[in-house]
Amino acid sequence: MLYNLIRPALFALDAETAHSLSLAALKTMPALGRARGDGPLACEVAGLRFPNPLGMAAGYDKDAEVPDALLGLGFGFVEVGSITPLPQGGNPRPRLFRLAEDRAVINRMGFNNHGAEAAVTRLARRLGRGGIVGINIGANKDSADRIADYATMARLMAPLASYLAVNVSSPNTPGLRALQDETALGELLDAVIAARGAAGPPVFLKVAPDLEPADIDAIARIALDRKLGALIVSNTTISRPALRSRHAQEAGGLSGAPLRELAQQRLRDFRKATGGALPLIGVGGIASAEHAWERIRAGASLVQLYSAMAYEGPGLAARIVRGLERLMRRDGFATIAEAVGSE
Repeated sequence: MLYNLIRPALFALDAETAHSLSLAALKTMPALGRARGDGPLACEVAGLRFPNPLGMAAGYDKDAEVPDALLGLGFGFVEVGSITPLPQGGNPRPRLFRLAEDRAVINRMGFNNHGAEAAVTRLARRLGRGGIVGINIGANKDSADRIADYATMARLMAPLASYLAVNVSSPNTPGLRALQDETALGELLDAVIAARGAAGPPVFLKVAPDLEPADIDAIARIALDRKLGALIVSNTTISRPALRSRHAQEAGGLSGAPLRELAQQRLRDFRKATGGALPLIGVGGIASAEHAWERIRAGASLVQLYSAMAYEGPGLAARIVRGLERLMRRDGFATIAEAVGSE
């Protein structure tokens, strides 16, 4: 209710300024209790015990500034980043656009972040606090060897991460999505897994929704062969469904409500391609408990959101978690795991 009152003022600001204000507000929040690890929505994925299946997707907390505040909002896990070895400013502003009529967002941020050294300092300070915090790793735009960048990030972040998320699916770093090619992806994951070390955290891979059937099959094979912890399906899309906003043709990745159907279908595609043998994390267009439940029933062991927070406010996570418990009981499931892929 309070967010509905202040949203017009936030929407009067450009989207990136409003985003920065939301981070500043979270930094001032007192420590809040976290979701119980033994609650009715608790689930296990890749050897990690999640108190509930709802996560904050990468992109919101790029520099790992507020993971504990986000956990306090009710998220079962938080993914920070994308973080690159060296600081980089990203693409020129404006680069973040609200499509209010479509309840969507277009971004072309370009992996703007303060770099690995600053993130390591912040994340090291929170060691011992608990909570599942994944680290989304990327490569610098001007890197001469992007695979080496990912390996560097895996080595630096492995001691600090609950899991590592390899992001090769952002449309805003030229050439990055080429790393989803079968040969390049195999080499990249081999380098990341070696740099992480045998005792390191599980490795997740974040893929694009704009994939051909052959790409899906190849990625599924590689993920199963490398024994990845999960696939995150999916990143933003470069496609443009029918949109009403004046920002509809801005360059960048589209997220929010118009991505929902495509992301849901890609999840089903990867569920089929992996035979249910690999956990999937559903992302894209999730804005309610019903949306999250549909994604779980379609095969997602976990779900994430981000864009919907701009429209629904910081209370969204707690509302979705309450709604998921209600829907799980309504449909006769004792655990989230029982519901995964049950559609």
